[in-house]
Amino acid sequence: MAKRNGGFNFGGMGGGNMQKLVLQAQQMQADAERVQSEIGAMEFSATTGGGMVTATVYGRKEVKSITINPECIDPDDAEMLGDMVVSAVNEALRIADTTMNTELEKVTRGMPIGF
Repeated sequence: MAKRNGGFNFGGMGGGNMQKLVLQAQQMQADAERVQSEIGAMEFSATTGGGMVTATVYGRKEVKSITINPECIDPDDAEMLGDMVVSAVNEALRIADTTMNTELEKVTRGMPIGF
């Protein structure tokens, strides 16, 4: 009797099951790429200083805009303004990152797929 599968034992997994798994993995990867693209184009905003500074970023982690309320511009305290800008940008990036991870986890069901 000839050996099937080139003599390899797939532990009871027939070729059809392996092909099905490969197709599912390819679909999962395509879905993950779609989610990354969609979220990459989305905008995420965060505000600090009681509304004095707002940062908006794209999901692909690029800053779109920084809005500064003129009332918070104090030439004697530029450091505080800088801190508010950094805080708003970091929070917007965190929101974008959390959203990306949450949506990818839905698609991959928690399986690492190399993104």
